[in-house]
Amino acid sequence: MGVWLTSINFLRRSVTPVTHTPSSAPEATRSAREVFTAISGLVVGMFVAVLSGTVVSTSMPVIIADLGGTQSQYTWVITASLLATAVSTPIWGKLADLVDRKVLVQISLILFTVGTVIAGFSTDTNMLIAVRVIQGIGVGGLMSLVMIAVALIISPRERGKYMGVVGGIMALGTIGGPLLGGLLTDVWGWRSNFFVGVPFAILALVLLQFTLHLPKPQRDSKVSIDYFGIVLLAVGVSTLLIWVSMGGSQFDWDSSTSIMLAVIAGVAIAAFITVEFFVKEPIVPMSLFRNRTFTLSVIASIAIGVSMFATSVFLAQYFQLARGATPTESGLMTIPMIIGQMGASIIIGQLVSRFGKWKGWMLTGSVLATIGVSLMATLRYDTPFPLVAVYMFILGAGLGMVMQNLTLIVQNDTAPQQLGAASSNVNFFRTIAGTIGVTVMGAMLSTSVASYITDSLEGFTPTTPAEVDALKHLASGDVPKVGQLPDTIRTIVEGAYGHGIADSFIIAIPLAVIAIIAIAFIKNKPLSTKNAAEQMLEQAEESVIEVSEAEVGASLSTGAIRLGGAESASPATGSVRVLEREDRDQER
Repeated sequence: MGVWLTSINFLRRSVTPVTHTPSSAPEATRSAREVFTAISGLVVGMFVAVLSGTVVSTSMPVIIADLGGTQSQYTWVITASLLATAVSTPIWGKLADLVDRKVLVQISLILFTVGTVIAGFSTDTNMLIAVRVIQGIGVGGLMSLVMIAVALIISPRERGKYMGVVGGIMALGTIGGPLLGGLLTDVWGWRSNFFVGVPFAILALVLLQFTLHLPKPQRDSKVSIDYFGIVLLAVGVSTLLIWVSMGGSQFDWDSSTSIMLAVIAGVAIAAFITVEFFVKEPIVPMSLFRNRTFTLSVIASIAIGVSMFATSVFLAQYFQLARGATPTESGLMTIPMIIGQMGASIIIGQLVSRFGKWKGWMLTGSVLATIGVSLMATLRYDTPFPLVAVYMFILGAGLGMVMQNLTLIVQNDTAPQQLGAASSNVNFFRTIAGTIGVTVMGAMLSTSVASYITDSLEGFTPTTPAEVDALKHLASGDVPKVGQLPDTIRTIVEGAYGHGIADSFIIAIPLAVIAIIAIAFIKNKPLSTKNAAEQMLEQAEESVIEVSEAEVGASLSTGAIRLGGAESASPATGSVRVLEREDRDQER
């Protein structure tokens, strides 16, 4: 018996070199410079996405007013991009588990850039909304694929250190974007905002081609894509958002149109969930929800996503429509929010990487986010700006502590084979929640502003032609150009928008509390020191050893191996001859 134990141990040592190939062998530990070189294209790609999004944020009120859009269309310009991002995110993530990830990153960047350039030639709001869908599809790919690629290169324990520096570069795009956008809008017009990111996109594509090297997915069978699930997901989510955003304004909630949209959305989503249980490669694998970390992280992402998207959408409106700021001034005013978010992201990322502790920081962040949205719900048009800056900083710090770590802990507690699906679905549910939240808040804002303006104008009698023209413009429902309004009406409009935007943030408060509860119950699992590629290689080696040991066990039970040196019945594996040599050495 001792001979067989010795032989099996020898087999353990012998199998690994035989199964290694140059493509699968683990690389030597990379230096920080090598890691940053490997992810440089990803960083620039994300910088393009961040810059192209933030550079337009402060200009959006000007864009909508120039194109003659309404408050509802303003919301849909944002929602269209978020919807496309939400629907495409799990699709990109699932494709990352099936096909070449590098090619997917390049395709998503090209789609985003093309959509952004076309948006610069928009002639009306409807065209801008349509083109934002193309942008959103590209963003969905970048947001999910970059995190997946980073997980393949860097272990969870070390990821915080590198992502902290990456976060600093993202902060440059986030902080500089609104300032640059406001300056470009004031000097050259808003269309220039859409072209500023093109040189960076070209640089990112070049870097991706020459610096990014990712392991290809290991597939034992033909790639299978869940086309039926994609269609059902798109139909269900799109119909749901149309119903939520237009109900109560374009049609009554109890009308036949409302009922039809609600039924279509419900049936499509229910059918999508059912299909995902039976298809070979589901877009949203239902098995992921058996993992407590994934499920609770999804709940936290849903809850916290509303706060994140709401602030990015409504802060520009608050500063420009409630405080009369120019686009450039609006960009400057958002700096406390960005400093809080990116500062917390960088600092906490470094601390998580150094000490391996994440849960305390995430709980602290969720509490700060709850306090932040509660304070934002108290805003008025004349709230002192130092107070507004404090509110934004608190909310930004809370979001910075939570958002990147939710994806990190899911990747840390998910099998490498499902890394793409798990990572992208956390982002998917967060984006869906943010989209629905922004849509509901936008509808609520539109109703509140109209109500506040109507109440304030009760008994008001215009005395000048300018006041008459201003009242006609307000009656049309279009987003006003506050700076061009007469002072008597301007104060009323600013007060209405300040109060209405604050009312919208009330929706985010109970959701932020839910995030605290969900994070509190997430399992406090230590961060792994191996990246996803190393984990997959380790699993492959273990599988080979298990198969080899099973062959040895089967040979023992059938008597196929003889100590006297008889030939094995299955010499193809080479393992029997190894055992025979070991036996002969023992006999000597």
